[in-house]
Amino acid sequence: MDSPSTEPSAEPLASEPSTHEPSTDAQALAAQGPASSRLVNIQARIAGLSQRLRPYAWLWPPVAFSAGVASFFLVDRQQWLGGALALAMLLAWLLLLSESLIQRRLASRGYPHLSRGVTTFIAQMIHQETLFFSLPFLLATTVWSSGQAVFTVVFMGLALLSVLDPLYFRLAERHRWVYFAFHALCVFVVVLVTLPIMLHLTTGESLAIALAVMVVFAVPSLVNLLRPKRAASWLALIGLALLLAGAGWAGRGWVPPANLWLTGYALSPALEVSARNPSGEMPLTREAVTSRGLYVYTAIRAPRGLSETVYHEWRHNGVLIDRIPLQIRGGRAKGYRAWTHKQRFPAEPAGDWRVDVMTPSGQRIGVVRFTVSETMEEAQVVDGDIQTPRGLPGLDWRQLIPARERDEQ
Repeated sequence: MDSPSTEPSAEPLASEPSTHEPSTDAQALAAQGPASSRLVNIQARIAGLSQRLRPYAWLWPPVAFSAGVASFFLVDRQQWLGGALALAMLLAWLLLLSESLIQRRLASRGYPHLSRGVTTFIAQMIHQETLFFSLPFLLATTVWSSGQAVFTVVFMGLALLSVLDPLYFRLAERHRWVYFAFHALCVFVVVLVTLPIMLHLTTGESLAIALAVMVVFAVPSLVNLLRPKRAASWLALIGLALLLAGAGWAGRGWVPPANLWLTGYALSPALEVSARNPSGEMPLTREAVTSRGLYVYTAIRAPRGLSETVYHEWRHNGVLIDRIPLQIRGGRAKGYRAWTHKQRFPAEPAGDWRVDVMTPSGQRIGVVRFTVSETMEEAQVVDGDIQTPRGLPGLDWRQLIPARERDEQ
């Protein structure tokens, strides 16, 4: 029996000649009094600051990327600091969203407001921060032999677009529906990355919330695309929003589990349970696996405080044979060690085998492949040696960060 181990800125008013008499304008400003004067001064300072920052805007993406790398690793060692970096990301988004509401409220009351150039520049900085902050999480948790590679490459393209000023500002000025779609994708990825760190939500919970928030923020894009005026048009818009949500959930397997990754794996005929280490040596032949069974050992990295169920899905020639749950806990630098022991193999076990390490939401954390042969001469020999996955997850960047002690739970 198988046994598991434990909107960026709002549309500004067009710069057109006033239809009021000058004396009326002066009276209006005088009536607004000191509050209007202070507001004008604050906005002038913001506009001046943005102008001074523009020559140095190229520094912002690498700074955001470095903050993402720091958050990715420090969430294991200094949880409060990793959470603080993630919180700063969310506060930046709250600033961007509140700026849109404030602009509209000021315009409705006749107060001056920031120009579109300034608000778009602020939005660009926050988009760059979001994308470059999130990239380390996506790069390190992507299974590059799966559809997750497409997802991560798309977000790498969005990050590149955010630093190409001519293209970015052209989208913001001429193609508003595409710009708002870009905005919605940025919201999606920041929620996906930060919620497991800050609130210890599972990967599936974070994905569901991120999809819901993305659909809400995609509404301005759909409005600019469809320009609904009648009830039928509004129904079509609602239908497209629901379709977008459904498509996002159906394609969840292509979304990397932004805070879970496979740090090591091994195949062995035995396992030292007390030390949680695979052991022994065995050729993967039909007779050997049917008589002795096979252990698949995995070490899965997760943020400290996160507890989640994952699955080992055993597949023979692409067909699902077993799906065994495992409970993991985050915080261990080298990954939480868990394994499954398969004893019931089919009568004809020869062929290609694959063990997918999956989240309950269907996102792949990693994959272990092996082949069972008919003869000893062609057989693969397993010896319990713990291997690191290919690609970025195999790079032990933590060794670059000094630590007084390592958690070896």
